[in-house]
Amino acid sequence: MGKGMYSARKLKNDHKNFRWSDRNFSRRALNLDVKADPLGGAPQARGIALEKVGVEAKQPNSGIRKCIRLQLIKNGKQITAFCPNDGAINFIDEHDEVVVERIGGRMGGAMGDIPGVRWKVIAVNNVNLGQMVMGKKEKPVR
Repeated sequence: MGKGMYSARKLKNDHKNFRWSDRNFSRRALNLDVKADPLGGAPQARGIALEKVGVEAKQPNSGIRKCIRLQLIKNGKQITAFCPNDGAINFIDEHDEVVVERIGGRMGGAMGDIPGVRWKVIAVNNVNLGQMVMGKKEKPVR
């Protein structure tokens, strides 16, 4: 392998080719994470609530985590989103418009003991869900 005076072209081409062995580079170069992402790389997305579902927590915890199934407006994909805070699920009805964002698990995965749930609800009908739970705002009647 030449590392001499006239080997710049070979070194440059080798570096370009060997970068494809790096998993992070190849996924970024081919936009695979954006293609696999239901939100399409966006930080937040709006959707229509379809149904309320309970997701069982992973071992060693027990309990039913309150989540909703929703259909994204931008591309029609269905995802499951977690409803944070105590009693937040009661403010969400079917056919409500909800805003979701990433839940913050490692490498875009699920967080904590909720299997397969990668998003959380932050607003319902353009009103902050946390403020509704605290009683500072009321849910608008549509």
